[in-house]
Amino acid sequence: MFKINEDYLKLPGSYLFSNIAKKVAAFQEQNPKKQIIRLGIGDVTQPLAPAIIESLHRSVDEMGHAETFHGYAPDLGYEFLRSVMAKEDYQSRGCEIRADEIFISDGAKCDSGNIQEIFAKNNRIAVCDPVYPVYVDTNVMAGRTGIYDPDSQTWSDVIYMPCTEENGFAPSLPDQVPDIIYLCFPNNPTGATISREALQEWVDYANRNGSVIIYDAAYEAYISEEGVPHTIYECQGARTCAIELRSFSKNAGFTGVRLGATVIPKELKCGDTTLHSLWARRHGTKYNGAPYIVQRAGEAVYSPEGKEQLKKQVAYYMNNASVIETGLREAGYQVSGGVNAPYIWLKTPQGMTSWEFFDFLLEKANVVGTPGSGFGPSGEGYFRLTAFGSYENTVEAIKRIRQA
Repeated sequence: MFKINEDYLKLPGSYLFSNIAKKVAAFQEQNPKKQIIRLGIGDVTQPLAPAIIESLHRSVDEMGHAETFHGYAPDLGYEFLRSVMAKEDYQSRGCEIRADEIFISDGAKCDSGNIQEIFAKNNRIAVCDPVYPVYVDTNVMAGRTGIYDPDSQTWSDVIYMPCTEENGFAPSLPDQVPDIIYLCFPNNPTGATISREALQEWVDYANRNGSVIIYDAAYEAYISEEGVPHTIYECQGARTCAIELRSFSKNAGFTGVRLGATVIPKELKCGDTTLHSLWARRHGTKYNGAPYIVQRAGEAVYSPEGKEQLKKQVAYYMNNASVIETGLREAGYQVSGGVNAPYIWLKTPQGMTSWEFFDFLLEKANVVGTPGSGFGPSGEGYFRLTAFGSYENTVEAIKRIRQA
């Protein structure tokens, strides 16, 4: 008789955003006339920029002619996209990243889950707490996290690095040495950032201890302050200890188009084996590549027109973030984030738990957010709102929350 992967059975309940969707659907069914405003999931709402649409149309037309038709993409992705990414995202910042060290994919979420496949099962992982759930859940599926304690909401073999109000929602170097360290800055869910000097400490720590850092840079386009690194490769020594994940979802609105990339420098090794070669083998075996038309759309992100249009789009969302942050502060809420990231992290009022506040906002204000406890034990007592809604809905949502 066939057998299942019992590590999947260890996962507590559904994925966080699936639970939220079920709760909202049940409320909507009972209250069909209520107009719900969704500021929970980090999904964009503005249409694709004109430069991207033009590129999509051109490449679709190409697919209609034998001489310009494209089938399977190259394993690493098309050279035209990898080269422009290497130049614009890295070399322009003085970072030594080459085109053949960039692997094009269909999104950072997939890569952040799949990357753990190239590591041994007995590696110990360290995560920020609170944290994007995919980092932990995919390691649970791989059998790397030990036993779950429902009371503390922690896994026995995971090293948790608390990100609290006291440390500015940025983790300290762990006392126990992990093999794999997950970092995300600007951070999801707290919106916190890390200075270049602080990130250099992490790089030095990883190199000193033989650890690897998986660095999620999905929100780097929202950085507005000086001294905040846009990539971990701004740090000396990162090429020998860091993998970076890149996304087109939040900087260019590709949540429904799907495009991302993983960067693995060739100096990053375990003994004599390069992680670049392992990921290349995995990529070539289990992935057929992002579509040609989507990769052409990604190329348009770096065109002069694309850059200018997306700068305005990012500003649109960050204006929403300012509306949320200002409105909540004026209403007496304790908030952070919303400066270098499109997320606002707020403390729940009157001792409410995260899920109690979720229910309160849904029922009283008809606004959906994300309970902080869904991101880890240190997220209890906090709540995340996103700036990815429309401006009109964002203004209305804050009005409702203040009234509630």
